[in-house]
Amino acid sequence: MQTQIINGRKIRDEILTEIKKEVASLPFRPIFCDVLVGEDPASVQYVEMKAKVAESVGILFHKAVFPKDIKNEDLIEEIKKINKLPNICGVIVQLPLPENLDKRKILDAIDTRLDVDCLGSVSSEKFYKGEQTLGFPTALACVKILDSLNMSFKNKKFVVLGEGELVGKPISALLRFDGAIVETINREKENKTEIIKQADVIISGIGQGKYITGEMIKPGTILIDAGTSESNSSIVGDVDFESVKDVAGFVSPVPGGVGPVTVAMLLNNVLQVAKSKC
Repeated sequence: MQTQIINGRKIRDEILTEIKKEVASLPFRPIFCDVLVGEDPASVQYVEMKAKVAESVGILFHKAVFPKDIKNEDLIEEIKKINKLPNICGVIVQLPLPENLDKRKILDAIDTRLDVDCLGSVSSEKFYKGEQTLGFPTALACVKILDSLNMSFKNKKFVVLGEGELVGKPISALLRFDGAIVETINREKENKTEIIKQADVIISGIGQGKYITGEMIKPGTILIDAGTSESNSSIVGDVDFESVKDVAGFVSPVPGGVGPVTVAMLLNNVLQVAKSKC
């Protein structure tokens, strides 16, 4: 069996083309703000990349940088000021935050209507009740990738590895909203091997490099790899590509799979906020 590699960059470009068209038709230019605390090199690089992509579709990017020793109350005050900027259509806080800061309080300082990462308590609660128009970008990216395969997923068994805040938990919810049969696997789960072997679609976000091998899956399985970890100074996914390449039906690579689509879905959230302001 020849495994088909899912091209996340191609899917991203299609989404961005549509976003650019819609942004151009707005009566104003939306602003997207990324709050960066400290100078973590990986975070700085990720923020710069988002800035470049946002500006390529006509969204103005505002980088709000603060020192790592900023106090909780001062950062909250600054975020509240950003919430009130004219034409602001999305605010996110770059994670991880320095340990001296209260992540929950900081994320909850973002105006719910501008919470395009969906990480604030109110946004998250609404999302899991199915009442939220915005969603978790990585979970939305996984669904978009599945949609791009143009397949019927009726009666297919979905297995989600991990129950993390950014991937496992929200993707399980989105799939269930669509009526899918979903089994979630965490560390305590019994019979993991049997459950994984029965899956038609596996979405993984556990961040354990090359965890999923060819002998763990049945032929034709669709693998959506949303996990990243470091190995020998390079980024690897949860799927051992070499091991699964003659067994899986489809696999999303790392890098170049879920990651690029996640950024596109984040900017699509910004667009949705902008449209709601018209």
